[in-house]
Formats: sequence, C-alpha cells, structure tokens
Amino acid sequence: MTQHTRAKSDVVVPSEFKPSGQIQFGVFFQGVNSGTIWKAAESGSQTDFESFRRIAQTAERGLFAAFFLGEGLRLREHLGRPHALDVVGRPDAQTMLAALASVTKNIGLVATQNTTYNDPADLAHRLASLDLISGGRAAWNVVTTDNAWTGANFRRGGYLDHADRYKHAEAFVETAKRIWDSWKTPDGPARRVLHEGQHYTVDVTPRLPRSAQYRPVLFQAGDSPEGRNFAARQADVIFSAHPKLDDAVEFRKDLVERSVAAGRGANAVQIMPASEFILAPTDAEAAEKKEWVRSLQIGPQQAIAYLEQFWGRELSAYDPDGPLPEIDPVVEETSETRGSGFHGAKARQLADQWRAEAKDKGLSIRQVVTSKTARIDATFTGSYTAVADQLAEYARVGAVDGFNISPWLIPTGLDDIVNHLVPELQERGVYPAEYRGSTLREHLGLETPVRTADTAAQAVTA
Repeated sequence: MTQHTRAKSDVVVPSEFKPSGQIQFGVFFQGVNSGTIWKAAESGSQTDFESFRRIAQTAERGLFAAFFLGEGLRLREHLGRPHALDVVGRPDAQTMLAALASVTKNIGLVATQNTTYNDPADLAHRLASLDLISGGRAAWNVVTTDNAWTGANFRRGGYLDHADRYKHAEAFVETAKRIWDSWKTPDGPARRVLHEGQHYTVDVTPRLPRSAQYRPVLFQAGDSPEGRNFAARQADVIFSAHPKLDDAVEFRKDLVERSVAAGRGANAVQIMPASEFILAPTDAEAAEKKEWVRSLQIGPQQAIAYLEQFWGRELSAYDPDGPLPEIDPVVEETSETRGSGFHGAKARQLADQWRAEAKDKGLSIRQVVTSKTARIDATFTGSYTAVADQLAEYARVGAVDGFNISPWLIPTGLDDIVNHLVPELQERGVYPAEYRGSTLREHLGLETPVRTADTAAQAVTA
C-alpha cells in the first residue's frame, strides 16, 4: 500500500475554502531524468513527435485537464562535460504544443517559459498565438532563473540577483497580462502597453485579439515563501511539491491564507502536486511492480554518476553494488550544472551522512541512490481500487484540486491510469465524466479574469 493513508477525522482545511469534491489530472512530460525509464524495450524517444502525440491523446481519452511540458534552457553537465546519461535536448515547448493542438481537441497545453530569458511583449504574443490556434487551451508555467550557468547561453550570466528574481518575474507577468487585457471589446481597438523597469522597457500595441478563454491560464511552481506569495498574487494553478495528504492540507492552508491576504478569494488558486502512480490489479502486484520500476530508473551507470555529482570526482572504479566510497568529496558545495536538485548541497556533510546510513542499513551505492531519488512522498502505489479510495479522500477534504502525473514510462505510462484508475474514480463521483467545455479555463473551473483595462496603458516600474 502507499504511504498516503490517513484517518479522515485528522484532516482540516480552512473554513473559508470550499472543496469542489473533485480531482483532475494533468500529465507532466519531463524529458530525460531519473524518474523516467529511457532504456527499456518499451521506452520511446523523448524527441520524436510520436511520443508526445501518443501520451497527449491517451491523456485526452482519460479526460486529463492539461498536458504539461517542462523545458530546460541548457544541456546539463557532469564533471565539466555534457552529461552522457542526460544529454538529449528537447523540441521547443511552444512549437511542440502548437503541433499537439492539431491532433487534440480538448486537453490544455502548458508551456514552461522563463521570465528571466524572455521578453514580455514577445512571449505574450507567442503564448497568445498558442491560445488562439488551440481554441483557448494554452497555459504558461511561469519559472524564474538567476544562475550565471544558464545565463551564459544568453549572454546574461549573473545579471539578475537572486533576491530580485520574483520582483522581476512579477513585473514581467503583469506586463503580459496588460498586453492580453488590452482590448476593451473583442473586436475593438487595442490599447498601447508601456513598461519601464530595471531590466527592460516595453512600448507595444498588441497584434492579436483575445482567445476563447480570454487569456492563457497561469501555472507556477515556486515553493519558497517568495514563490508562494507570487503564486497567491498571480497564478491560477500552483504545481506543488506536496502530494502527501497531511502535507497537502498544510500547503492548502498556507496558500489560502496568502491568497486572501493578496486580496483574492480562498479558492482563487488551484493546487496540483507532482506525482507518480504505480498501479496493478492487486496491492501485492503493485508492490512488485514498484521494485521493477525502481530497478530500471536507477541503473549502475546512473548510480555512479549520481554520486560523482556530489563527490566532484570520477568514481567509475567503484562497484555500484558495493559500499560507498571511503574517499571524501573534492567539492564543498555542489553546483547547478546537473539541475536544481543538485544545487547547493553540502557535499562533505552529505557524504558522511550517507556513509553512516549505508553502513547502518547495509546498503550499496545503487541502493542508497535509489532511496535518495525515489519519489517517496509523491508516489501512489497500490491496486486501482485502493488508490481510487485514497484519491477520493483527497477530493472529499479539498487537499488538492488534482495531480500532475509524471509517467515513469513514455509513451505508455498513462495507460493503467486511464484504463483502470479513471473509471474507478468516476464510479466514486470524484472525477469528471466529460470535459466541462472547450477551453482549459473551463476544464479547471476557473473564473474569467478581471480585465485590467483601466491600467493597461500605465507604465509600471520594477
């Protein structure tokens, strides 16, 4: 069984928040990473359109609200070289989503786009284009970056202070919203939009009319206090890292308080945690399947490479099924070159902790790495019936509005969910039986935004 079980009487959400009694699914197509199995016979390509088409259409058959594309702006590196186990780039998110718009009819299309390395007038236009050609199904996952390693790709390395990233992002989003809101009527003249700030100046008259859903839906995934406040002020949906029931309830409480403090309603921002599902007809079969999945997610090469990132040196001479290295790391703190999950760890302290834990529990290198990379709190493991019962409890208390599912296999990783779990949830009355309308905003039950027409022509400094 999964570790999500909790007594119903323990769960309390803020009284001003009104649970919908429903949950929805999104799919998060990540790319090459330790959670997705890329070397099995069943694995597809992470660049071929067929992989994207297959999983998007399966999700749509399962009435998923959204197809969510992550996007990196630079290849990851390992010991100063492109990471041999993770070097494949991926097609541009908005290009891929535009292609998927032509082979889907209902599912939302979410593009991860960075506020630091885009310009607001250009990005607003491209997102509006996706929204129009998809019939009002576009969304923007707003992300920020401040590290010089990524910035070097854009000749902007280190130009943005860490403390300023959300201030910069908020000015960016506000400018994009004013661009989208610049029509008083759908067929009337557009207002000129001005922005004068520290990092850019915008003077633009928008070229595209509103979409069927008014403007793209905004997702956001920051979990720091600044990130949560930003989401409470600006986002429609937050892509959270809190899928465990008690943690999800606490996150809901916190977000409701921040939303109300920001002058928005208690239900203004929806929550969709990242999650992984490992399902089978019985709990025992699911547990066995989980062991198989974990064995393929972290192979011998991945295990050694993972340790090398923290040790800062080559460890290929070590047996992945043997004990952890006795030698110490040559770095004090890890860099961001392998992604945010590795950034800023205290390498020597971590090595001592892991060696002690491995010795105490008799764990090999591979077993330690598997335990550190497994999505323990984010994984639902069990029979279709048992997991459906658990998710029904999430819906009952309003802990989340849905789950953003990261498939462990592409492109067939949603099949069990769509074919078996979704019908179980529908029988319990906690999952949609059909799409609510034709736009993503309708699927999610979001209200039409309040138009910012009165401020559309005002310059904002940030």
